[in-house]
Amino acid sequence: ALSAYQDGKRRRLVDTGKNNELPIGTPGKPWGDAEKAEWFTSRSKKRAYKDEVLTKIDELKDRFDVERYGALPLDKERYPLYAVKTRNWDSGKPHVLITGGVHGYETSGVQGAFLFLQSEAERYSASFNILVMPCISPWGYETIQRWNAKAVDPNRSFNPDGEVVPGRSFNPEPATEESSAVIDYLKSLEVKQWLCHIDCHETTDTDETEFRPAKAARDGLEPKPDTIPDGFYLVSDMTNPQEAWHTVMIDAVRKVTHIAPPDDKGLIIGETVVQEGVIAIPSPKMLGLCAGVTNATYATTTEVYPDSPKATDEQCNRAQVACITGGLDYIMKVL
Repeated sequence: ALSAYQDGKRRRLVDTGKNNELPIGTPGKPWGDAEKAEWFTSRSKKRAYKDEVLTKIDELKDRFDVERYGALPLDKERYPLYAVKTRNWDSGKPHVLITGGVHGYETSGVQGAFLFLQSEAERYSASFNILVMPCISPWGYETIQRWNAKAVDPNRSFNPDGEVVPGRSFNPEPATEESSAVIDYLKSLEVKQWLCHIDCHETTDTDETEFRPAKAARDGLEPKPDTIPDGFYLVSDMTNPQEAWHTVMIDAVRKVTHIAPPDDKGLIIGETVVQEGVIAIPSPKMLGLCAGVTNATYATTTEVYPDSPKATDEQCNRAQVACITGGLDYIMKVL
């Protein structure tokens, strides 16, 4: 088995055992509280949320409105939660939400959101009210984990009352402190209609070598192998496909990094490819995904592949920005 650790900014893989088996719990039996606690205590800090996130938040305070919307109860001083807003919000302008770090281990989701704030957000503020929540899962960021500290996937926790379909790879999970804080903060803004929401993610080699086996162990199931796509792709809502918008974003990212091709079955992560570099899934809201947390007319999830030999950390961050700016440029043209 392989596990991830941080070497500078690049994710590396190290051998942790045989056959991708997680040495926690009993195979075929779902984890209880004891197994989840054992998993939590076996995690360790790999990088500093304070240095890589909070410092950058502080640097933005002269140019943006920064609001603390909560803190993780695990350690409220260590894990405060922040949102960054463009200034001069106007109820007459459309509202845009950019989220990153829902899965804390997906580095460019966080750092790409910061790069957008640092380099591009202000030039769009005349047309949009922009809210960026750059690191929704700080414990996961520090420990380079997909789950939160309670072994729940935050990006399945935004609608715990959603529909569970046995055997489906996308299913809602219980509410988390991370998702609940986001939902409560968005409600406090009293935005009746969001225009756009882009949720920034990565698909990594450790999805296959660590996190899928861990999920199978947690749920008492056999892990199902899959292929990690080499390149960038987007996850659209089959109930609101917005094909032209997705095409523009794929074309914008193509200038920065390569687009993921389908596998030999014509799929990406087991899902049907509906247009180049785009898969479609059931309503993200019903699946508990962050991309479904608002009523945005335009909503998508980005997926950068940071482990490709053809992509650098800088390209991964720039790909997130290219997708965001490409999407916003399209919307400005059609409004």
